[in-house]
Amino acid sequence: MPTDVKIKKGLKLNLKGEAENSIEQAQKPKTVALRPSNFHSLVPKMVVKEGARLKAGDEILFSKYSDKTRVVSPVSGTLKEIKRGAKRKILDVIIEADDTFEYKDFGIMDPLKTDSSEVKNRIFSTGLGIFLNQRPYNIPANAEDTPKAIYISAYDTAPLTASFEVVLQDKVEHFQTGINALTKLTGGKVYLGVDKNSISFLNDIENVELLTISGPHPAGNVGTLIHETEPMNRGERVWTINPEDVAIIGEQFNTGKFNAERTVVVTGTAAKNRKYFKSIIGAEVSSILKNDYEENSRIISGNVLTGEKIESDSFINFFSNTLTVIPEGNEHRMFGWLPFKDNNIHSASKTSLSWLFPNKKYDVNTNLNGEERALVVTGEMEEVMPLDILPMQLIKACMAGDIEKMENLGIYEVVPEDFALVEYTNTSKIEAQEIIRNGLDIMITEVG
Repeated sequence: MPTDVKIKKGLKLNLKGEAENSIEQAQKPKTVALRPSNFHSLVPKMVVKEGARLKAGDEILFSKYSDKTRVVSPVSGTLKEIKRGAKRKILDVIIEADDTFEYKDFGIMDPLKTDSSEVKNRIFSTGLGIFLNQRPYNIPANAEDTPKAIYISAYDTAPLTASFEVVLQDKVEHFQTGINALTKLTGGKVYLGVDKNSISFLNDIENVELLTISGPHPAGNVGTLIHETEPMNRGERVWTINPEDVAIIGEQFNTGKFNAERTVVVTGTAAKNRKYFKSIIGAEVSSILKNDYEENSRIISGNVLTGEKIESDSFINFFSNTLTVIPEGNEHRMFGWLPFKDNNIHSASKTSLSWLFPNKKYDVNTNLNGEERALVVTGEMEEVMPLDILPMQLIKACMAGDIEKMENLGIYEVVPEDFALVEYTNTSKIEAQEIIRNGLDIMITEVG
């Protein structure tokens, strides 16, 4: 029987700009990029040099502190450039893609008929381990660890995000094989979160503990699922992975090829062609969006709550299944503080009239509608935090760098995305996600 995960605290954001459920082949990118900053805390060491010829699946770089944490090429082609910043920090590894991809052959393997140690070695030695993230800290998983459980959320409750029922509709076999492989990595359970109100092939996946999710965002966050099933304690490790990455792992086991296909949904009111596109991990944004968006817009790799602002000549982030395009909020609204001035302004409080229209959809922009203010006790953070923690107190502990208080207040249970709604709703307009990330980095350095 599935386990119900029902959340009452949170906030459902109804935004305009949803994509239609059709998939189109994106233009083949001329170049793709791997950005080490997408793998938090990873210090990269290059394996190949500029000008090197690569097959899809060839190793590009590894972690300085764990040589089993590897990143491989998503395409075949030529390593065009290694962009560096201050102190020769690697910013981007840019690969010029071939017209027809050549794949490194890893061989076919049935994970259910293979010893656990061999499956684990296959995953980490071939670069598939980079898809696994460790909680606490939300950093790349360490091959030396054995997690107490593995979590996959196939129901993203954030606004304007990809539906994994669409993304995975033609990858069911590979997804199942990927699940089979993940069961070999833990002595505990592999949890799969799905929409309780949807009946799809995801409900029939085997070798998982099914979690049926209902409630407002952040009901679908992995952190919420962990908290409701096996809460984190100090010293414990849990691994998480995105659904499409499970299918990539499964396809490599089924075919012997590393097929880095990434299905990206284009959403947001400033995007003109809102649908799903089959592309490649790290592809050029222009190969997906082209010029089908309005001027004076912001392109976000990810969703509007947790995504990263990128430029039109940049590359989509390694883990992103969503490109969101919304208008820039750089226009001043006269008397914008008046609640009846603009009925298109959404607010979680009653500072606008949106509370009178709970089902209305809003055309949002990037305007903050105010500046950063003093951090005061209002109780609004707790209204959107379903985890059993004190969000304001934890934020203050992170700002102060108080390790003991951070531990006592639940820093091991959270990652920045768990504070996305706190950041959106709080009247102080503080960068809550950045504060939590800095707090986690302190814990990595001081506690490990």
